[in-house]
Amino acid sequence: MNLTEQMTQLAKQAKAASRELAKLTTAEKNACLLAMATALEQNADTIKQANALDMEFGAKHGLSAAMLDRLKLDDKRISGMARGLREVAALPDPVGKVLDERVRPNGLKLQKISTPIGVVVIIYESRPNVTADAASLCFKSGNATILRGGKEALNSNLLIAQTMIDAGKKTLAHFPEHAIQVVPTTDREAVPILLSLTQYVDLCMPRGGESLIRAVADCSKVPVIKHYKGVCHVFVDADADLKMAEEIALNAKVQRPAVCNAMETLLVDKTVAEKFLPVIGEKIFEKHVEIRADDLSREILSSKLSIGNSKLKPVAEQDYFTEYGDYILNVRVVDGVQAAIDHINFYGSAHSDSIVTRNEVHAKKFLAEVDSATVYWNASTRFTDGGEFGMGAEIGISTDKIGARGPMGLEELTSYKWLGIGNGQIRA
Repeated sequence: MNLTEQMTQLAKQAKAASRELAKLTTAEKNACLLAMATALEQNADTIKQANALDMEFGAKHGLSAAMLDRLKLDDKRISGMARGLREVAALPDPVGKVLDERVRPNGLKLQKISTPIGVVVIIYESRPNVTADAASLCFKSGNATILRGGKEALNSNLLIAQTMIDAGKKTLAHFPEHAIQVVPTTDREAVPILLSLTQYVDLCMPRGGESLIRAVADCSKVPVIKHYKGVCHVFVDADADLKMAEEIALNAKVQRPAVCNAMETLLVDKTVAEKFLPVIGEKIFEKHVEIRADDLSREILSSKLSIGNSKLKPVAEQDYFTEYGDYILNVRVVDGVQAAIDHINFYGSAHSDSIVTRNEVHAKKFLAEVDSATVYWNASTRFTDGGEFGMGAEIGISTDKIGARGPMGLEELTSYKWLGIGNGQIRA
């Protein structure tokens, strides 16, 4: 069987499974998820053995220490995967909800009902725990899923998926075994072939760095839900509580710099720059963050603080477009809330942006005019996360404008259909 035939078979099986999966009751889905959680724990030693092969492969192929850490599965992480499945089982079923209901003048009753999307392809890197997370969210929302992890995690991903499938089959006689599938080859050509099969695949969700997501979006013929990068901002307004601004800015940058909702650019109103920048600058430098600043910010910081050139550099325009994912921060002084909004809408990535202010007029203007998936008033950008939003779990974050936007949980993995209930109505 060649690669095209292999991917076509995978997609056909997923489409057939999605039809069967849509028929399962909430109780049946939850029973399967709980059994899958228990099976992951019971098979922890076997999963760790498969993961050891992946760790060995990763080390041989020069994966960084950080990437190897993401790849590693230990008892704690396997327990975390199992806990995640139980949490998904406890969430409300997103399928079958009445989203809208109306009766037309001719008596025709219309209902808008949430439904599964169908077949979802998820492409991701390194972390094998994503296999369990993504599969469980798709399963609960009635979607068949095809998982394509990194080549470095293939053994782990295959075994995790098979463990879940086996548990489902033991729990339910009519469990659709192709509801969860892992692409079994590391051949890169598998992805464009799979994403060309529009008659079987309904949606693709890539998770990873910008280069991966762009490569997927460029080759896909099916819809792709994505965010390319997280260039997030905090704007300290003229009327900000500066102590609050200090705490928010520090949290947004250094609590976890490598994630997509971490701040990359700090904007400060010129009326508070002289007072605020030395204070936040000192705190930021204590955390070993390099600052790339505009001329005025650099002048203020260098005159008030003893900083070497290695930690305070001139900002280049390209820096404002950059997601560092590291201990690097852009700083810019702006003239008022409109200038901050203009900067964010031009340089930002429509991910997460925040204003710190006591001025309600300024805050409402910022909230209304910043064109991002999540916009905050007096809060850190670090809250853009499915768990923090009370969704229970997250399959990704979208900065698209069509379909899902922001953190994506179970409800964002559904579509809808209209039901028309009549008693013989015909259109004149």
